[in-house]
Amino acid sequence: MIAVQENKNTYRSMFDRFRQDRAGGDPAWLMEIRKSAFSQFSRLGFPTTNDEEWRFTNVGPIATTDFKPADADCELPTLADLAPFQFDLAGGCLLVFVNGRFSAELSSLTPLPNGVVVQSLAEAIQGGDAVLQANLARHVDCQDQAFAALNTAFMQDGAFIHVPRGVVVEQPIHLLHVSQPNGQATITHPRHLIVADDNSAVTVVETYAGLADDVYFTNAVTEIVVGENATVDHYMIERESARAFHVATRQLHQFRSSNARSHTVSFGGDLVRNDINAVLDGEGCDCTLNGLYVLTGKQHVDNHLRVNHAKPHCNSWEFFKGVLDDRSRAVFTGRIVVHKDAQKTDAKQSNMNLLLSEGALVNTNPQLEILADDVKCTHGATIGQIDAEAIFYLRTRGISEEAARSLLIYAFAGESIGQIRLDNLRDQLQSVLSGRLPHGDSLRIGRPYEYNREYAEHVRSTDRRRET
Repeated sequence: MIAVQENKNTYRSMFDRFRQDRAGGDPAWLMEIRKSAFSQFSRLGFPTTNDEEWRFTNVGPIATTDFKPADADCELPTLADLAPFQFDLAGGCLLVFVNGRFSAELSSLTPLPNGVVVQSLAEAIQGGDAVLQANLARHVDCQDQAFAALNTAFMQDGAFIHVPRGVVVEQPIHLLHVSQPNGQATITHPRHLIVADDNSAVTVVETYAGLADDVYFTNAVTEIVVGENATVDHYMIERESARAFHVATRQLHQFRSSNARSHTVSFGGDLVRNDINAVLDGEGCDCTLNGLYVLTGKQHVDNHLRVNHAKPHCNSWEFFKGVLDDRSRAVFTGRIVVHKDAQKTDAKQSNMNLLLSEGALVNTNPQLEILADDVKCTHGATIGQIDAEAIFYLRTRGISEEAARSLLIYAFAGESIGQIRLDNLRDQLQSVLSGRLPHGDSLRIGRPYEYNREYAEHVRSTDRRRET
């Protein structure tokens, strides 16, 4: 506890210096937000396992490590360094952030439809964007989320994306974050704001990657605002170094008849926590939260979901799968809250886990909190091992035991990857997954949406509603 208290004092000193450095550049409204957020962080402190929401995830290694702000003036990586984390955008925009700061030299900002804004957050703050001011830090909860409060206090850069009313951005926008701490324990606070106005559509991919096997901490927050009848497809790909810490908070706020789909894929990191919160604040909303985590060694990944059905006639779907080997750990907490007036809610939640070793462990806790009486809500979780009969069947077809295990693991995880709509991104993640398995080069997933019939019908019905 002494080390934790000393580190809180370190953050206080760090924040005082940060405020002095920003005093001449930040507008008054932002300085007030920072001050309030750090006050909340000071009140909350780092969560402990005594907190119910963090019961199975010990952030002591984060709380006691003496992190330094990442070097914004470091030597930029080469295009070859970035290549493993990119996919073919087919004309889309690429924004690259190195140690938390936007790099114009490595980015590619292609022409966009009239009125669409895609720029660094730092640039948008300096430009006094009115949409940014109206939405930044207005949706994420700093009252109870210490890491979100810490990010809000220290946020400097990230992406600001604004799609105006009635505009469809056909090509994806890729936000690529790379960390190169150069042997130091560093911390970054990436911050993204995505605003899709009424009747608009956009696809955004966030990738977080480490260029070296170093200890560093990425504390990210993304706010997504989806206007009436708008559609946002969002993907978060976590491929940090094996020694990195990664805490990400994602806040979705949806209005009437909107459609939000967010996919989370976790491959890297030593300790990873994803807080994903959605508020369905208008009738007729559709919200889909999918996830996949593939863990080895002593990796620990905690996915914490909360979906608030605040208005009637809304649908939500949460589908997370995990593959765990060695002594890895996973936590899944999914909470669906149906408010009193949210009649005709249709909510489904599922968490499925495959354990490959006796040392792997999963704590899964799907939850329903229903205050309405005319709803359809289901939830469930499974934890199992590879089916011995399936192994035997494949071996009778001339497939070795090792290859058979790889095929079954690949098929299990592939159901989640198969739901990704971007072909090139899906191909990249298939390659990453197959590269972790023996005989992986011979494995291949088929077309998307073919694995889970219930989910496939959900996707088709959602698309039909959007088209009409």
